[in-house]
Amino acid sequence: MSAPDDLVRAVEATLFAAQEPLRADEISRHLGGADVRAALALLAEHYAPRGVHLVERGGRWHFQTAPDLAHLLRREKEEVRRLSRAATEALAIIAYHEPVSRAEIEAIRGVQTAKGTLDVLMEAGWVRIAGRREVPGRPTIYATTPQFLSHFGLSSRADLPGIGELRAAGLLDPVDEAYAVLTGNREEDADTPDEPGEAD
Repeated sequence: MSAPDDLVRAVEATLFAAQEPLRADEISRHLGGADVRAALALLAEHYAPRGVHLVERGGRWHFQTAPDLAHLLRREKEEVRRLSRAATEALAIIAYHEPVSRAEIEAIRGVQTAKGTLDVLMEAGWVRIAGRREVPGRPTIYATTPQFLSHFGLSSRADLPGIGELRAAGLLDPVDEAYAVLTGNREEDADTPDEPGEAD
């Protein structure tokens, strides 16, 4: 390509034409091995104040509607995907502890997890099979997907809220808070003992 502007335009066109989010190396291969990192940064900056943003979610780049304009594109009759409490808990466990097996999910929840629960999460595109655990029986393990990050507006799993943020937002009732402590997603005070036998 003869000029940097040509590369930026080519990256832009590639992303617009893509049917799914692309990694930087995939864009690079499509454009003959060009270094596209600077072009992606320029495009992200260019689109930041516009109605469409270029965002990176889970290492993959795609265009999405600016968050403050999303309501304009929603259909009047929108199908709301409602997750059961079991599915919500399973999704939270997978997101915070991935990759995890069904047995590990059940150990944290304290109850059996129906196969349909994980099927619902996979049909939603939020959870995927990530392989098998190298232990006897080689159980299937599950992890979240780039669609999960995109749906919840996260760049990576590092952006998942901590227990303090959830509590501050009023999203935890006493049962939820106890559950969060059970799953290990808590913020410990500096003087909280680490020994398992000691009380908080």
